[in-house]
Amino acid sequence: MTTAELLDAALVEEATKKSGLIWVRGDRGVERALWHVWHEGAACLVGDGPGEQPLPDLVDGGSALVTVRSKDKGGRLVGWRAKVVELAAGTETYEAVVGELKGKRLNAPDSETMMERWARECRVLRLEPVGGVPEPASDGSLAAAPVGSPATTRNPVPAGLPKLLARRKRR
Repeated sequence: MTTAELLDAALVEEATKKSGLIWVRGDRGVERALWHVWHEGAACLVGDGPGEQPLPDLVDGGSALVTVRSKDKGGRLVGWRAKVVELAAGTETYEAVVGELKGKRLNAPDSETMMERWARECRVLRLEPVGGVPEPASDGSLAAAPVGSPATTRNPVPAGLPKLLARRKRR
C-alpha cells in the first residue's frame, strides 16, 4: 500500500471508531443512522430482529456507502465504500464481534440472553472498507428526507402554557 492509501485507511478507522453513529446507504438507496462497533478493520452491526435496528438494504455480498459524522458537532467527517459480509452464528469471528456489540448495546431488555437472541433472530454484519480513497466531501448538505415511520409528533403546545410556565419562574 502507498502512504496515501495507508493514511486514508487510518482516517476511516479512527473516524469510525470515535463516532457513535454511522450513516449507511445500502444497494436500494435508503440511508439510515446505525450504531456500531469497530472490530478488526470493519464496522460491525446487529439488527433486523425484534427491538433491534433495521438493516433492510444490507445484503450479504452487497455494497454500502458509509458516512461518518463528527461526535461533537455532528458534521460529516468522511465517507467510504464498504463490502457487506454477514457473519454466521457460532463462528469464532461472530463470537468476538457479538462480544464487542454486547458491550455497546444500551437499554437492552434482556441483557443476560441477548447474545442467544441475536444468534436466533438477528443478523450480524461486517462493513469492510473497500478501496483506499474515502468519498470526496460534498459542498451540499447531503440532507435526505426521513424514512417513513408510524410514529407521530406531539400535538401543538396549548396557547396558555407559556404564560403558566412564566408565572412559575417568577415565584
